[in-house]
Amino acid sequence: MDTLRAQRLQPGVGAGVSTGTLRSLRPGVTGSSAAPPPIGLPGSPGNPAVLREAVEAVVRSFAKHTQGYGRVNVVEALQEFWQMKQTRGADLKNGALVVYEMVPSNSPPYVCYVTLPGGSCFGSFQFCPTKAEARRSAAKIALMNSVFNEHPSRRITDEFIEKSVSEALATYNGNREEADNPNTGIGAFRFMLESNKGKSMLEFQELMTVFQLLHWNGSLKAMRERQCSRQEVLSHYSHRALDDDMRNQMAMDWVNREQDTPGTLTRELASTERQLDEARLAGKELRYHKEKKDILMLAAGQLGNMHSPNC
Repeated sequence: MDTLRAQRLQPGVGAGVSTGTLRSLRPGVTGSSAAPPPIGLPGSPGNPAVLREAVEAVVRSFAKHTQGYGRVNVVEALQEFWQMKQTRGADLKNGALVVYEMVPSNSPPYVCYVTLPGGSCFGSFQFCPTKAEARRSAAKIALMNSVFNEHPSRRITDEFIEKSVSEALATYNGNREEADNPNTGIGAFRFMLESNKGKSMLEFQELMTVFQLLHWNGSLKAMRERQCSRQEVLSHYSHRALDDDMRNQMAMDWVNREQDTPGTLTRELASTERQLDEARLAGKELRYHKEKKDILMLAAGQLGNMHSPNC
């Protein structure tokens, strides 16, 4: 029974079902690939000038309180910030290392992504004429969000949950009974918030990324077809980190879509890269968009491996 349940809850659209059923369950891929939008992080205004000013203000403030006045090395400061969090007891399962990733390019503008210990991702948000400047730009926006995330207002509390649920009910014309039923959309939202009480917005966003990817990939729809309840899905994936196995299963779904409808993968990748660039330049948290791109690139690699060198 447990084995069957585990198969039904697999992230792959075709997991645990026959090939014929897989084809009927596979969702149509649209250009937008609509998914729930990432939670907005304060400090990421749409105006580029306002964003730069806000980031510089936070960096200066951080420098003043930690190293005195003067120019701050933001790359070092970001690493020191997370090491400080770890020494103060933060639960960082993979350590305090901040990871940078440069986008391959032989000419400017250069682009750099930075992944924080919890999984949140940010990118250079300015025109960067050098690779070093791209690294600093990514570190700046990540440091700003890291610092701001420590504010008490960024914690999920009972008050925050009630306010968020009330706003959701008003937005979607729901009723209070829906909020108490985990099998409704608003009830699931409340369940997620209450399960993460005490966590910060960045921590909650990291968890929500998994569900955003499952929605985008068509996995949630497939699980419903396999008779998985919303409560089962929420409980299972609330405690499962995004891993290579999950990415590989989603990538295979996109391989199947490409084989069914040639050109699907190229269109989805182009749309994803556009969304990633727009979010990066706006200073937003990027993990959802970045994971989408990585999964699609993995699918492209798997397709390449399926063809012989002579093809």
